[in-house]
Amino acid sequence: MKRTFLLLGLSAGLGFGQLQGIVDVHVHSDPDAVPRKLDGLDTARQAKDAGMRAIVLKNHWEPTVQMAYIVGKVVPGIEVFGAISLDRAVGGVNPEAVQKAAAFAGKKLKIVWMPTFDSENNVRFAKSNTPFAPVAKNGQLLPETVEVIKIIAKEKVVLATGHSSAAEDLLLVREGRKQGVGQIVVTHPLFAAIRMTIPQMKELAGMGAFIELCGNAVLPTQPKAGQLKVEDYVATIRQVGAEHVILSGDFGSAANPPHAEAWKQLLAILKKAGVTDGEIDTIARKNPATLLGL
Repeated sequence: MKRTFLLLGLSAGLGFGQLQGIVDVHVHSDPDAVPRKLDGLDTARQAKDAGMRAIVLKNHWEPTVQMAYIVGKVVPGIEVFGAISLDRAVGGVNPEAVQKAAAFAGKKLKIVWMPTFDSENNVRFAKSNTPFAPVAKNGQLLPETVEVIKIIAKEKVVLATGHSSAAEDLLLVREGRKQGVGQIVVTHPLFAAIRMTIPQMKELAGMGAFIELCGNAVLPTQPKAGQLKVEDYVATIRQVGAEHVILSGDFGSAANPPHAEAWKQLLAILKKAGVTDGEIDTIARKNPATLLGL
């Protein structure tokens, strides 16, 4: 798959260690059903003031296209996009919910996440007795999953794999390519419920999908159960290839620092671990901009 990278023309005075031009495709904020650090307006204001180029607002239980539309009008100077996560609150893998989110005024829908905390994989990993929203059965994608992927292709938005298992990710990416989806992202594959291997990530990257690394999991404020090793991030960048990787925040929890400060801490952690300025430019600026069609 051919990708054209957009050069951002950063001034030497800003430097790669700053947030100028960063595109964060995974941003949590209030209003939400769980505690968040900032609301969507303050998050966008912080991102804009720090020089970030674009953000995508995410909520596990409601579409964010309406909020993105309003926030974008109130906070000019930064691109603000919305998304939908196909968890049980929107009816699970619900084609109608995706179609309507895509139709809202402003056309702010950019990413469709397959189920996250309500995914079968996540529910089984948590050993929970709660209902789940499946994407596949007996190794085959469900008809509604295929229908959603067709809508994603038609609307030219991003397919994100959510908290699906590594095997389900492979099914989703293959079907996405079959249906003509232009951009696909494998959602935080190092997450404990997924734990994808490097060869699996390479296989998905070989089909044109981006591999997402979320910053919140390597911050010291992350609860211990959700912490990941920065060395694993470095290994992913080097072995899969920076050209196939996206760095996102996944910030916004009450435990995180405010959005811009969290990003500064993340970049400092990565640089200390040996990630180069050029790699950060690729995974935090060029690749996510390509994902969103900027």
